[in-house]
Amino acid sequence: MRLLASLLFAVGLILAAAPARAEITADAAAKLASGDYDKIIVGIELVANSGDPRAIAIIQALSDGKLLAGRGDTLTIEESDGTLSDAVTGAALDAKPAEAKAIRLNNKVRRSLAAMLGRLNLIDADPARRRAAAEAVFKSRDKDSLAAIDAALAKEQDSGVRLSLAAAHAAIILTDSTTGDADKVAAVAVIAERGGQDAKGLLASLSDLSPQVQAAVTDAIGIIDTNLLAWSAVQAVYYGISLGSVLLLAAIGLAITFGVMGVINMAHGEMVMLGAYTTFVVQEVIRQNIPGLFDYSLIFAVPLAFLVAGAVGMAIERTMIRFLYGRPLETLLMTFGLSLMLQQAIRTLFGASNREVGNPSWMSGSFDLGGLSLTYSRLYIILFAIAVFVALMLVLKRTALGLQMRAVTQNRRMAASMGIRTNWVDSFTFGIGSGVAGIAGVALSQIDNVSPNLGQGYIIDSFMVVVFGGVGNLWGTLVGALSLGIVNKLLEPFAGAVLGKIIVLVVLVLFIQRRPRGLFPIKGRFVDS
Repeated sequence: MRLLASLLFAVGLILAAAPARAEITADAAAKLASGDYDKIIVGIELVANSGDPRAIAIIQALSDGKLLAGRGDTLTIEESDGTLSDAVTGAALDAKPAEAKAIRLNNKVRRSLAAMLGRLNLIDADPARRRAAAEAVFKSRDKDSLAAIDAALAKEQDSGVRLSLAAAHAAIILTDSTTGDADKVAAVAVIAERGGQDAKGLLASLSDLSPQVQAAVTDAIGIIDTNLLAWSAVQAVYYGISLGSVLLLAAIGLAITFGVMGVINMAHGEMVMLGAYTTFVVQEVIRQNIPGLFDYSLIFAVPLAFLVAGAVGMAIERTMIRFLYGRPLETLLMTFGLSLMLQQAIRTLFGASNREVGNPSWMSGSFDLGGLSLTYSRLYIILFAIAVFVALMLVLKRTALGLQMRAVTQNRRMAASMGIRTNWVDSFTFGIGSGVAGIAGVALSQIDNVSPNLGQGYIIDSFMVVVFGGVGNLWGTLVGALSLGIVNKLLEPFAGAVLGKIIVLVVLVLFIQRRPRGLFPIKGRFVDS
């Protein structure tokens, strides 16, 4: 009996010591449903401080415009798919309560919501959410979040999140008029370490500072400006490499045909356009029949674009260009007219307006690397251009067709005397060059408008790349494409896009005056003659 009494007493102590489940009070719900903006802000505070597990869901729903207030101060969450649940209990509902309407917000309430969500998300299990919460506090500079920031900073293990928390703490300190100069100088150092335009904007917005703090702010802004300039130059180089990879894809097929056959093909841009429209057709077929394979659409589009553009290229060579060898002016005029015909044919089949070509999920979005913002689409195109370049080099160096192409390039008569069918080499060369242009169209469809005029935007630049690098030399084409792309992007911030291109063209003309055969001219009796 004594033992039973002892157990009951112990259970009573445990129950008395255990905290009661925190709940959202009727007063908090009434303030949220009141329609008075000041009362709603008080209600947000009450909900956030309640400790109820439903608090963050209610505040998030209010921020998203999904929190409904009905008769009797009932609160309901309406999800995007139409499902309803009681905001306080989480119980599913079959229908909206009587007179339930979305709670209206103003800018003041939205700022309060942003700060409160940031404060609540600081303790989330997901590091990405904690970092986003710290960034929200950095922007809002909510003084009431300082204790939560300090508590989160004390136990945070993730280095990236710690930097964001430290920056949020420093931002609050700098905007608090009661903070001492020593603490503000230390906060300025933290903001300077963070860097970026938002850090510079924060420091520039500070006023009524002591000479000591003002000097620290001026030095920090100078450091940030220097870092921003350096990162801007690196970003421009990345954009230049991205542009260079596009030019490489567009020009590498032209380098083959121009180098082996000496044909100035003004319809080469339309081979690029055919590749882009092949991608459009592939995606449309997948959307209508097998939508689950959309992320793999480019894998199907690449070989099909090569075959379509290559077949058209071989047909052009066999039916038109073969009769005009040695007549460059007639070839140029004929291919220019052909390009107009192909453009009109595409307008007739698909219309003159731009066509939508979607990005697979793995090519969407971007990520930050230091001060760089790198888009996945551009990064994959750079890698794709490198892969195409390597594949063509292997074809030229390791296959019988590549050996014959090089032989015809260096000495056509000797190659013919050795039994090489130079007319078929010309045909296959033109087909490969056109097919590679079609592959370029697949890549360009991910970053440019797919229209009948797509190829015209790259044909002149492609010729510039080929002439600058050295006609028929793939390594020269690679160096020429990257060089022109980087120089263009470095000049744009200072001279503008149009003037920058003019400067590049003038420099290229002067360069060709000194080296008319480009950076890396190929050698051979036929070429030398």
